[in-house]
Amino acid sequence: MESLEKFLSQKHNREVIARLTAGAHRVRVQSENSGSAAADLSGKTFVLTGTLPGMTREEAKALIETHGGKVSGSISSQTDYVVAGAEAGSKLEKAQQLGVTVLDEAALRKMLKEYKA
Repeated sequence: MESLEKFLSQKHNREVIARLTAGAHRVRVQSENSGSAAADLSGKTFVLTGTLPGMTREEAKALIETHGGKVSGSISSQTDYVVAGAEAGSKLEKAQQLGVTVLDEAALRKMLKEYKA
């Protein structure tokens, strides 16, 4: 997992993953080891809002999907986490109304680090 962390720490690599996992013909990333980090966020839905200080939304989406999570464009009672950056706006307000857990970028990174096998 150390080599994966090193790979994902490089901006260019995160951008390539973001491009590969976006769009209609996207690549789906799946772990071969069910005990690895990629399976740990399975079944968890994230919504991204606002501007994150250290990564683009596409990079954040790629990281979440690499770890098995799903990223949605809208908040509902089925949303598990909202990752909120600067100028989050109405999505943040709706998350708070619904009682959805709100994370900042640092908390997201910490969560992903804790899920490593």
